[in-house]
Amino acid sequence: MSKEKAKSPRGKKEQIEQHRLHLRNITLDDFEQIKEIMELVYSNAGGAWTKTELKSMLKHFPEGQIGIEDNGKLVAAAFSLIVDYAKYGDNHTYKQITGNGMLTTHDPDGDTLYGIDVFVHPEYQGLRLGRRLYDARKELCEKLNLRAIIAGGRIPGYKKISKKLSPKEYIDKVKNKEIVDPILTFQMANDFHVRKVMVNYLPDDIDSKSYATLLEWINVYYEPTDNKLFGGQKSIVRVGVVQWMMRPLKDFNDLMQNMEFFVDTVSGYKADFVIFPEFFNAPLMAQANKDSAADAVRVLAGYTEAVRDKLVSFALSYNINIIAGSMPLLQEDGLYNVSYLCKRDGTWDVQYKLHVTPDEASYWGMKGGNELKVFETDAGKVGILICYDVEFPELSRILAEEGINILFVPFWTDTKNSFLRVSRCAQARAIENECYVAISGSVGNLPGVENMDIQYAQSAVFSPSDFSFPHDAIIAEATTNSETTLVVDLDTDLLKKIRTSGTVRNLQNRRSDLYKVSWLKK
Repeated sequence: MSKEKAKSPRGKKEQIEQHRLHLRNITLDDFEQIKEIMELVYSNAGGAWTKTELKSMLKHFPEGQIGIEDNGKLVAAAFSLIVDYAKYGDNHTYKQITGNGMLTTHDPDGDTLYGIDVFVHPEYQGLRLGRRLYDARKELCEKLNLRAIIAGGRIPGYKKISKKLSPKEYIDKVKNKEIVDPILTFQMANDFHVRKVMVNYLPDDIDSKSYATLLEWINVYYEPTDNKLFGGQKSIVRVGVVQWMMRPLKDFNDLMQNMEFFVDTVSGYKADFVIFPEFFNAPLMAQANKDSAADAVRVLAGYTEAVRDKLVSFALSYNINIIAGSMPLLQEDGLYNVSYLCKRDGTWDVQYKLHVTPDEASYWGMKGGNELKVFETDAGKVGILICYDVEFPELSRILAEEGINILFVPFWTDTKNSFLRVSRCAQARAIENECYVAISGSVGNLPGVENMDIQYAQSAVFSPSDFSFPHDAIIAEATTNSETTLVVDLDTDLLKKIRTSGTVRNLQNRRSDLYKVSWLKK
């Protein structure tokens, strides 16, 4: 925010000549003077900070808190922090990015200097003190080799004209110099450009009607320290979850058309992964409904390789990694339930279901696989457990010990109690292994398919349970028994945080001197 106004210097020439301005860092002793200025400047925008907030700001990033004093009196100040901007993106609020004003979000390894406030005592507005503070910020940004300065800017002139103009129209007129805004005009004159309009950025800002501009200044001297230009490890991973409607399908092409629709939709949000449910291709079994259940599932298995190959082509063309739910795979030694990971680099890998349910064994003659994999992807390490497998905690523990951040669970359940077994176990796996778990199920009915006729699901994405995560450890969940998608951002840096400094540390605090989980298959 900025309160520097563009108007003529005040007072007489002899008064100006008596000024003795000094640029320096803020200290806690400045609090009373800061409070006085903020109460004058922000009477309609929330007032002054508390001493506790200022103390926390100075603790986390003292170099970023800058003031100007005149003959020993503080008359202007600018506050900032460093963030990894990709963690927040353009749709954040002032409270979110500043840690409720405490600067707990400050990241010394971040790439962006974020301006949280600039204000000037009303008696000193017009002396271009705001420009000095902005120049000091730019110098700090360059010296710290940060990519840019970003800030949320107030538009206090908007209140008077809000009934006639939308925020965008108002900003356009300020850009075209048809309107002078006391803050935005100044910021644009200091080489900042508007990236977008923000809604409810600062709810208490009455004069701006709670709107703000997202502003950016690019540091042209920035030198990236990571020599790897592409394919670096992601800290924010975007995941799409498909809650799939089971419906009668004419043929293979009909199935692929439905799948492509969801792949296209989720990839449109630039997601890194999309997950489909277990046995998503079951509608094709209706073509063999005159046969026994065992024969019908083997007919279904005849489509598996063709579906996999088509999904690999989708992964390539839509630039997204696809967790292909699960499908039956018939091999010489038996019938298996497998999930393919179709990567956007054109390769694929497979995870076999290790524990088959009693129904899978008795109706279909299905057997379990014997290998548990950790998949290396361009968005980090992930694991896949198919439905019933998530009810066996040893598997996810082994995956967690191998460093996965996200566990994908495609499932199929027919009743609510079956669904609750899967979902509650998935939540437990997220908490005990300090990872994210995404579950994808199917809904609807297939009257012509024995043993797959009804569905019950509420797909979701679960997190560990601590202060950095949602209060109920549920990042998102779908409406029960409705076809839909979820698209969520998963912050893997938060997993690093909880594993080292969480309220509890399930991975770190295991009593390995007493017990262990080990994989016996060679």
